[in-house]
Amino acid sequence: MSRHGRDIARNAATVAGATLVSRVLGFVRDVIVAFALGAGIFADAFFVAFRIPNLLRRLFGEGSLTMAFIPVYSRMREEEGEEAAQAMARSAMIWLGVILGSITVAAELLAGPLTAAIAPGFIRNAELFAVTVDLVRICFPYVIFICGVALCMGVLNADNRFLAPALAPTVLNVALIGAALFGYFLGYNVAYCMAYGVLVGGLGQWLLQQPFLRRSGFSWRGSWSWRNKGVARMGLLMLPTVFGAAVYQLNILLGTLLASFLPVGSVSYLYYADRLVQFPLGVFGIAVSTAALPSLARLAARGEMDEYDSALSMSLGLTLFIALPAAAGLMGLAEPIISLLFQRGAFTAEAVAATATALVAYSVGLPFIALSRPLVAGFYALEDTRTPVKIAVLCLAANIGLGLLLMQSMAHVGLALAVSLSSLLNFVLLHVLLARKRRATLVPPGSAVKSAALSIGIGVGAYLTAAWSPWCLALLPVWVAVYILLALVLGMSEARLFVDMVGSRTRRGLGRRKGA
Repeated sequence: MSRHGRDIARNAATVAGATLVSRVLGFVRDVIVAFALGAGIFADAFFVAFRIPNLLRRLFGEGSLTMAFIPVYSRMREEEGEEAAQAMARSAMIWLGVILGSITVAAELLAGPLTAAIAPGFIRNAELFAVTVDLVRICFPYVIFICGVALCMGVLNADNRFLAPALAPTVLNVALIGAALFGYFLGYNVAYCMAYGVLVGGLGQWLLQQPFLRRSGFSWRGSWSWRNKGVARMGLLMLPTVFGAAVYQLNILLGTLLASFLPVGSVSYLYYADRLVQFPLGVFGIAVSTAALPSLARLAARGEMDEYDSALSMSLGLTLFIALPAAAGLMGLAEPIISLLFQRGAFTAEAVAATATALVAYSVGLPFIALSRPLVAGFYALEDTRTPVKIAVLCLAANIGLGLLLMQSMAHVGLALAVSLSSLLNFVLLHVLLARKRRATLVPPGSAVKSAALSIGIGVGAYLTAAWSPWCLALLPVWVAVYILLALVLGMSEARLFVDMVGSRTRRGLGRRKGA
């Protein structure tokens, strides 16, 4: 394996380790929120209100902004030096503050029409709509903080520093947990307390990045310009990639819009199911693509295209090796997992069953969502932004059509399945066109077949033990060990890489403890 492939795996281990901490804390958050809010009017209102700035964060922050920023920043460092690159980052932050500040003012003034556009079904319930409008006004400024965090992430990732951005969500989780408990035990409205918690969490995430930036040698003090050519180039890359970089988030938003026409609780069922799917995506799937983008951008900038192909293929193979068994496990153990995590307080057995069916439908698309991220990063590293956006627009249309069709007979489950099917289409088109562009085989076919066969076996085994709930969940480490062991026996390079990746992360963690 190439040095760049090993670097990507090592950086992915750092992202995965930090993300695992934040995701576990996120599940603690969801357990507390489920207990305090349940799946009623205030829960639906909060999730819709929070989803609006969160969507903008994913579209303009982690999506287009970060993925457009890193290639331009990396190229400027290669061609013009460190100071020119830092001036470009400072200029981008100024522009970001001006643009997002203006959008936030508009959103505060137009919160009613904005809520009606995002969740038109809420208009039928005057109380639900009014509460959602209030929460939108409170939550929306979060987008300013979190998009600033995304720019910090771009600077740190381009410098091969991945820990602080991956740890940032822990701050938001702590803020929301504290806000929910504060509201519940002191008798305040939990949804409103959590909305203010969102703002506190956003500011905290921004502050967390600053010591790491200073340690890397970056400073916000220095030259900048309204007419910085790097910012202009980044803006040109961002404009056509808003949809292409975040097709999954837009699909979820459309699901929320359609779910608002379904019975009360449907938005919440989809939210909790999506949170579970996001766990393996965030810990390993997205970790690989996050680590891959800076390496791919540097290789493309230097013209080292054979190394580029090898690094991208390794990223896709490792992503598939992780995502397939994760999807199989979630489908096989959907109801026991949701019951253990959420069935308490206002979250009833009926809510568990409804959320479990949505989780199964979302899990079908998990591998394709995970694989699409490295492929989009591959296009962006080549500064090809037109192809992903064309594909994204087509997939968005497919998601709307499938959602409208399937929700008629399958309610909220149909909306989740529509997301999975459109994600499959997104992956197929991205892979075919990038493979044709590079004239190379990107996803290793042998590894894909072996991973799929092993994952099916693991999924069937997990499903057969689901009746032992909740004790069946204690077998999860066993299933993981069996999968990895069989993959090693079959000689899969992804299995060896995964073991090395986890082992290196563990050794570094133990080394820091001894050093302390």
